[in-house]
Amino acid sequence: MNKKFDFIDRLVAFAGDVILFVEAMPEGKAGVYLFNQLMRSSGGAVLNFTEAQNAHADEVFIVKSRIALKELRESQVSFQILNHVEYGSEENREDLEQENVELIKILVTIIKNREAK
Repeated sequence: MNKKFDFIDRLVAFAGDVILFVEAMPEGKAGVYLFNQLMRSSGGAVLNFTEAQNAHADEVFIVKSRIALKELRESQVSFQILNHVEYGSEENREDLEQENVELIKILVTIIKNREAK
């Protein structure tokens, strides 16, 4: 399979896993706020990167990819907050946070490689 689709598959799996993580959480005010943000940002990353794949020019690809990167970084901050207050399953939270960090590193590399063209 082509690498760009492997990355999209990982983004899709990450967004799906975030939804499952969120669905298992209690519905306190803070949790609802953070979990809604986390679902939007994780889903936004895959949606924007998918748009980048269909870009008609490198500049558009880079802009859309940077938006996806921004979404992943927002997810990272949400996980940091959740870790600080120890909200949700620690094991699931840590696994999702680690995958988020790896996705950020991959996307930064993709953007740098495209900019170098």
